[in-house]
Amino acid sequence: MATDGTQVDRTTPMGASLRADGVTFRAWAPAALEMYVLTGASLAAAARPGFTTGPEEALSPLGDGTWAAFVPGLGEGAAYRFWVVGEGSAGLKRDPRAREMGHDPPAPDCDSLVRSPASYPWHDGGFRPPEFRDLLLYQLHVGSFYGVDGAGRDKRREVAKFLDLLDRVDYLVELGINAVQLLPIQEFPTETSLGYNGLDLFSPETHYEVNDPGERQRYFQKANALLARAGQPPLVPEDLEPGPNQLKCAIDLLHLHGIAVLFDLVFNHAGPGFDDQSLWFFDRQLPGDDNRSLYFTDHEWVGGRIFAYWSRDVRQFLIDNAVACLAEYHADGIRYDEVSVIANNGGAGFCRDLTATVRFVKPQAIQIAEYWNADRAAAVRHPAGGASGLGFDAAWSDRLRDGVRKAVAQAAAGAFVDMGALGDALATPAGFSAWQAVTCLENHDVVFAGREPRLATLADPADPRSWGARSRARLATGLLLASPGIPMLFMGQEILEGMPWDDDVRDHLRLLIDWEALATEPARRDHLRFCRDLLGLRRAQPALAGDALRVSLADSAGRVIAVHRWIAGQGRDVLFVGSLAESTRYGYRVGFPGDGHWRELFNSDVYDGFPNPAPAGNDGAVFAGLGPRDGLPASAEIVIPANGFLLFGRDG
Repeated sequence: MATDGTQVDRTTPMGASLRADGVTFRAWAPAALEMYVLTGASLAAAARPGFTTGPEEALSPLGDGTWAAFVPGLGEGAAYRFWVVGEGSAGLKRDPRAREMGHDPPAPDCDSLVRSPASYPWHDGGFRPPEFRDLLLYQLHVGSFYGVDGAGRDKRREVAKFLDLLDRVDYLVELGINAVQLLPIQEFPTETSLGYNGLDLFSPETHYEVNDPGERQRYFQKANALLARAGQPPLVPEDLEPGPNQLKCAIDLLHLHGIAVLFDLVFNHAGPGFDDQSLWFFDRQLPGDDNRSLYFTDHEWVGGRIFAYWSRDVRQFLIDNAVACLAEYHADGIRYDEVSVIANNGGAGFCRDLTATVRFVKPQAIQIAEYWNADRAAAVRHPAGGASGLGFDAAWSDRLRDGVRKAVAQAAAGAFVDMGALGDALATPAGFSAWQAVTCLENHDVVFAGREPRLATLADPADPRSWGARSRARLATGLLLASPGIPMLFMGQEILEGMPWDDDVRDHLRLLIDWEALATEPARRDHLRFCRDLLGLRRAQPALAGDALRVSLADSAGRVIAVHRWIAGQGRDVLFVGSLAESTRYGYRVGFPGDGHWRELFNSDVYDGFPNPAPAGNDGAVFAGLGPRDGLPASAEIVIPANGFLLFGRDG
């Protein structure tokens, strides 16, 4: 193997980059004494005792802390690793910017692979993600969401794959969401994981790839069937051979069916699970002081190491990772994990640089922060004009989640329900525009391994498919989708899944989503139909995605709440009326935004034993002909179903 140092300089891209006649390599290792890139026979020999490197494998220092070389003759899929000689040790290191791993780290034979970012033939050029305020999110974990074998049978004891998402495209379209938020899919050092302990941030998780050519054939056929239906040219088998292309294929086909894809990036820490060939102590400095580990400080978070945000090169590494997700994987947005940890460890300036760069590269990509510091609005304030904000577009909010879950739990226990507190929970958090709060009732943290019960179990701890569970879950979901913000469902929530969630498909089989129960349990099918129709209503009624909200009634004695939504200057008023009472309310007088005829656009009781032959309701409409009530100019006496809700709107 020969290298030619004259063909590389400080403009050479970081990582491994294909050229017509070979591959350039560039790595950041400012404290390294020597650096080499090993491929072919040299890489195979590196594991044997007495291995020595040769000058033909050497990388040249470029004077800025980086090393580079050009290796002629290498091509797509070539395996490589760096050999780093430092003050503390000498040995192999994976490329922190490798686009794919040959095996799952930390296996000793885990090579980095040369991959072209342009090898997948995208078909999604006409796709445009929804406006931020119109997003309807569905959070899922690739490894445990849905998996089948070659005959289409469930294989719940195996980690699901990126390509298994193809079998759920139609399901997600019919559900009515318009964006999926994937839990982290970057390479992590265990077989199963939530994804928050990633080490190789530029490489998709190896266990989510399909390596067997025979097994890939079924996915290949499914992909081409979906492409043909969309009027797009087919793939060839080689298009799905590189693991990263399998993730790209899933994103491509979701885009073709109108569904945006958000990534979840973990920039607050890396690990745990560091091995000797990982990016920890990449330039092999003397151990003992973790502040010399190049990428990290000696501060820990959930067992991993917090990044050194003061370092220009570390900041660039993370920003480049975010940009690669947008450019190479066509991601439509990013959810950033625990940004408060970043801000609390000297990373506020990094956040501003990150959000500004991503916004410049792809302004239509939403940036969502998980941020729990006291000044929640700091996450979404843009730092223009000297403001102290971090520049994200939106942030997770626990206000609605905690308020609704508390009310549901109180109702299930037969306790007093403070409807005023419930109404307060629906309001937009201070300092946020209405759409900037990402709201939910379940998420991966809340229901993981039984930390808190699933919504259906919260609604009835004894039976998550009982009438109480079904009806209270419908009301809670109605409040979520009738309130301001970007609503998010967690996988399985839409089918009344009552079991806690766990990513470990081997040892916690019973905690996986019971998709088969849709065929045998009518209550699950009814709830799925309810969620589909309710999501459709959210899309059809622009006031529900707007800014204006007034809780016009909060009757704790009667357990009734009314919420008025409208669009300033346009009207388009709707009125949500919900009840957590155990019996139907007859002749209950409620204020309306105006007199006249109001259609009953939605009645949750219709979905109990769908179609419910005798739902408690108002025969499709009411006439608001009584005087003012609840601070509104008109009123009517209505029927409110037990543990149910109604949505009223004007004709036309």
